[in-house]
Amino acid sequence: MANEWYNRKWAIVATHALVWALLYSLPFLLRPTYEKASPAEMAERASWFYFILGFYLTQIIFFYTNAFYLIPKLVQQKRSIEYTIVLLLVFCFFCGMRYTFERFYLGKAVVDLKPTILFTVFTFLFIISASTAFQMVRERILMDRKVSARENENLKTELSLLRSQVSPHFMFNVLNNMVSLARKKSDLLEPSLIKLSSLMRYMLYETDEEKMLLQREVEYLQSYIDLQRQRFGKNVEINVEMNVPNNHYEIEPMLLIPFVENAFKHGTGFIMNARIDINLFTTADKLFFAVRNKYNTLSEEIKDKTSGIGLANVKRRLNLLYGNNYVLQINSKDDWFYVTLQLDLH
Repeated sequence: MANEWYNRKWAIVATHALVWALLYSLPFLLRPTYEKASPAEMAERASWFYFILGFYLTQIIFFYTNAFYLIPKLVQQKRSIEYTIVLLLVFCFFCGMRYTFERFYLGKAVVDLKPTILFTVFTFLFIISASTAFQMVRERILMDRKVSARENENLKTELSLLRSQVSPHFMFNVLNNMVSLARKKSDLLEPSLIKLSSLMRYMLYETDEEKMLLQREVEYLQSYIDLQRQRFGKNVEINVEMNVPNNHYEIEPMLLIPFVENAFKHGTGFIMNARIDINLFTTADKLFFAVRNKYNTLSEEIKDKTSGIGLANVKRRLNLLYGNNYVLQINSKDDWFYVTLQLDLH
């Protein structure tokens, strides 16, 4: 917000100067004009002009003094007596300016105090009211900005925590896969370790950005699926179709992996004809992602403390990041567990 042009100092100063110029130029623009005037009248008009100019400058100084110093230091500190005394002194000063001008510059022997005080009262009340309203609005805007900045910071922190909760769960599964390959002394261990190293580099260094290219995220998913395919071999039928055109679509990092991870966690094991289907494609600035896996409704799985944490987090992240710009459906039917996600990529 601070980068907007109307929030910059030069724009604020220019706006204030323009408002004061328009406000105080009205009496000069609306005053009657005379074709001929005597030298005495011309001198009196010149005196009035300089007095009004000085009086306006004094009002402007008092306006900002009241807004930036008196209200914060006295009113907000509940020093009302001191504030009242200051206002009375300023009011007397304005009355004294008017009286001095008429008495000495205009040469009036007798000055009528009633119009002098009446003129000063209305002017004084206007400055006080405008200055107080200005400071209240200013403080409200500053408070709203602080609240907004705090909410944004909390949002970033919450998203970071949610993302970090997904990553360890994924790492536990992959490391278990590496242990299994090591025990079998499989030749696939070395390429698997290289692929795991690439995944870790992506997770640790590339996902710090708020957005990531969708194509890069799909490569990450494919690497994860390849590692799981090596782990399960022919025991699980894995069908993958992910078509992403070469474009600049972006997505929140680590957003899709919990769905795939959940499918491998709950769609493998003691399941007849285990099968996992994964589909992803984009069209008309929308992402369509679907994952389904077979599961055994009769088996009672003993869940650990992290079971299901991925799906819970991804729902929360979707709500925080995309609001109403996504559709997530999770259901089960006929021994199949379905997850479908439609996401706007604007």
